[in-house]
Amino acid sequence: MEKEPYEILESQLSKIAKGRSNVQTKIKNLITGSVFSKNFHQGDTFEEAEVLKFNAIFLYAHRGQFFFSQEQDPSQRFSLAENKIGVQAKFLKPNQIVEAMTFEEKIINFSLPIKIKLKVIEAPPGFRGERAQPGTKIVILETGAKISTPLFLEEGDIVEVNTETGEYVRRV
Repeated sequence: MEKEPYEILESQLSKIAKGRSNVQTKIKNLITGSVFSKNFHQGDTFEEAEVLKFNAIFLYAHRGQFFFSQEQDPSQRFSLAENKIGVQAKFLKPNQIVEAMTFEEKIINFSLPIKIKLKVIEAPPGFRGERAQPGTKIVILETGAKISTPLFLEEGDIVEVNTETGEYVRRV
């Protein structure tokens, strides 16, 4: 769309009484990382973007830049700005394998696996008090990300996190 690649994050078909059908979508520009809502009509057509993917290794972050290398050829390095990466940045750890995306021979972004395992480095003690339902607490992971977890988690535990939602999945 508009000569740039987009990814559809959510879509919902809506039909008005005797009118035409619309598809309400939430789309993400793969180059800029911006997410917005857009409605499409029956007659709208688009070209499929040729986005190529390859495995890359996250090396380090410095002053808002995140540096990667190709998995097969470590001498081929590239960097992406923090504003382009978005919320995925808080789940990156050194030597982690990610899937990089190229469009028109330029590296535009990357994607993390949906679920990753990270170590809890800081967890306050879990006090429940007088509640009927289970409580939660905020813990800090090895990447510096803060997530809400059940009270039983402690420092040193390994947890599985959903990188799309940023939520705790389970203790490993």
